[in-house]
Amino acid sequence: MENQTVNVLVLSELSDNPSLQFLMFLVFLLVYLMTLTGNLLIVLLICTDSHLQTPMYFFLGTLACLDMSCSSVTIPRMLFDLYTRQKIISMQDCITQIYFFLFLAMSEVVLLAVMSYDRYVAICRPLHYLQIMHWKACVLLVSGVFGFGIVYALVHTLFLLKLTFCSSNTLQSFFCDFPQFIKVSCSDTFINKLLIIFFGLLPGIVFLTLTLYPYIIILNTVMKIPSKHMRSKAFSTCSSHLTVVIIFYGTVFFNYLDTNSKDHFKEGSIVFSVFYAVLAPLFNPLIYSLRNKELKTSLQIVFNKIIKNDHSTQLDK
Repeated sequence: MENQTVNVLVLSELSDNPSLQFLMFLVFLLVYLMTLTGNLLIVLLICTDSHLQTPMYFFLGTLACLDMSCSSVTIPRMLFDLYTRQKIISMQDCITQIYFFLFLAMSEVVLLAVMSYDRYVAICRPLHYLQIMHWKACVLLVSGVFGFGIVYALVHTLFLLKLTFCSSNTLQSFFCDFPQFIKVSCSDTFINKLLIIFFGLLPGIVFLTLTLYPYIIILNTVMKIPSKHMRSKAFSTCSSHLTVVIIFYGTVFFNYLDTNSKDHFKEGSIVFSVFYAVLAPLFNPLIYSLRNKELKTSLQIVFNKIIKNDHSTQLDK
């Protein structure tokens, strides 16, 4: 008997234990709220504090917006499935989710390379920094980031529309993850896998190289700085960015390089999907805020103003 074409997909459960469903709902709801709060706080600090209105923080604010958007593409749907215990998603909704996730993920890849270039100019060519990284250049760079992300996502999703799906339609992921979506198709996915290599993997390696190469020059320059305080400040901003790069690329590459594997175990797939789709957007604001003195100072000033206003209000009463 031939498999019939279906237009719905089944998402995997995060746990086979039904008693854990509500607990996971509460945990991921908390993670989502913390992600939104942390990233939104960074954006608000950058917008309101004149000391933070520099190219570096402009790109950091853009990264925070991407992280909030990426979380909003995956987590609300996951929370809905955990609460209602419904794991079925229509093909149209699944492809839409894939498009926005690919757009945001690739935009972050390009943005991390732009942030690396910004650090290179700031540390290696400080006297020309404002001439090179002027606001028009920053806006053009961010526009290029989003433009590349749109094209990348559009190319992949257009070819996904040609795929058909049969009775075996359970994705080994809690959301419509691109590699898992291709795996469950019963049509020929050779073109899709080819696109992953030539329009996904290769650009990813190119942007990773563009992200890491400036740090070779930066490291050489920083080691020549006589001031220990200035070296420490330079290493602080660079180490935050490098930590985000390692977390992002490490989890994404593991998942996307394993597209052809038939032995891709469910638990490993879901764990890495949770890490790069849910936890990474939460870690990014923590990494930057905890290791960035200017952000911590700005946050402390805001809290002091709030406490002072509350104290004044109580005295007036």
